[in-house]
Amino acid sequence: MSKFCNLTAMTIFVVLLLGPMVANDTTAQERRAINIWSDGTRMSGDLWLPAGIIVNETSPAIVLAQGWGGLRKELTHPYVTDFTAAGFVVMTFDYRGWGDSDSRLVMVETQPELDLEGMVTVRAKAIRGVIDPQDQVTDVLAAVAFVMSEPQVNPDKIGLWGISYGGGHVMEAAAREPQIAAVVAHVGFMGVSRTDERLVLGRLRAMQKARGEIDPIPVGLDQLGGGSPDFARMVAHRPIDNAHKIRAATLIIDAEDDQYFDSVANGRAVFDIVKQRAAAEYRLFPGDHYTVYGPHREEALALTIDWFRIHLD
Repeated sequence: MSKFCNLTAMTIFVVLLLGPMVANDTTAQERRAINIWSDGTRMSGDLWLPAGIIVNETSPAIVLAQGWGGLRKELTHPYVTDFTAAGFVVMTFDYRGWGDSDSRLVMVETQPELDLEGMVTVRAKAIRGVIDPQDQVTDVLAAVAFVMSEPQVNPDKIGLWGISYGGGHVMEAAAREPQIAAVVAHVGFMGVSRTDERLVLGRLRAMQKARGEIDPIPVGLDQLGGGSPDFARMVAHRPIDNAHKIRAATLIIDAEDDQYFDSVANGRAVFDIVKQRAAAEYRLFPGDHYTVYGPHREEALALTIDWFRIHLD
């Protein structure tokens, strides 16, 4: 099974994406620690305000979505500083069960009788480090809902940015939330694998869950790349299937020799769908999956900032 899981891993790809104000000495941006509630669980986040933001005026905002096993703190210097320097309000957050966000809880015993107030006391397992794309898209949408209600943000000028596994998340979120004005995906997985192995394993895990043969949320079962992928939940995660619903201006940046998935079948295919109904652009850089993190990071970032300036300002 371990060999099978490793092959599956290559199919789906792995990448290691209101409190007091704190000033950043190098960029003069301000950070506000925030709590975001996603499906009843608290997520930790940061709202970053650009220098010179005018009180009583609203600004465009960008929500950043991390990739496989990524934490929000890893986005601060590579991306937050650049986006705030360009004049955008920026939100970062940790998915539920990651970073310093709270865990989802699962009962590990038979549910007792409810008291008169409908309350019970039970033993529960805290779920940490699980990669569940459906739940993570829910988290992205919760972050969007939060930032839309921020007094210093223009709710008509919300952008989404995601990298790697998070690139697919923001495309799915843009398909579900018509308020999104612009979306950018860097090397995003759109749900099309090179083989059927992920589908086969996902169905097996779903059957095992249904029969109680494995934990309902299988922490550690298929440990991979710094997290536990919930393959049963990944079967239905195909952002490409909802691409026809996207009306946000869309920029997709891919790597020509991506080792984790076929960029033509994923990003290029989504672009071909979106461009029929919305402003869209597709850029392909030479190199592997990590080229937009390294040698082409500055160029990809410049394209991204220009895209948001055009469609959010």
